[in-house]
Amino acid sequence: MFVTPAFAQAAGGTGGGVMDIVTSLAPILLLVVIFWLLIFRPQQKRMKAQQAMLGAIMRGDTVVTTGGIVGKVTKAVDGEDLEVEIAQGTRVKVVRTMIADVRSKSTPVNDNKPA
Repeated sequence: MFVTPAFAQAAGGTGGGVMDIVTSLAPILLLVVIFWLLIFRPQQKRMKAQQAMLGAIMRGDTVVTTGGIVGKVTKAVDGEDLEVEIAQGTRVKVVRTMIADVRSKSTPVNDNKPA
């Protein structure tokens, strides 16, 4: 009585259900791709560069901690801790991941001097 025949025919048809789903998901997929290209990928590159920098710290390097303390590395082993001299005769242990920047790289020191 209140429904016209044109509305009844349109509601009963199943002709483009899959296309409607694809077109409604396309903007969401586009946003995911944009977020990956603009946010996640550069973040992964920065993390790899930071890990490479932390792994290359050697004795004699001048480093800056995340707290802003500048010091010279006096002991660097493959473990997690570094020994950093922040003033003459003042050495502190610093966790390697808390190094924000390596200011100057030193030349490798040869401890195996011939006797």
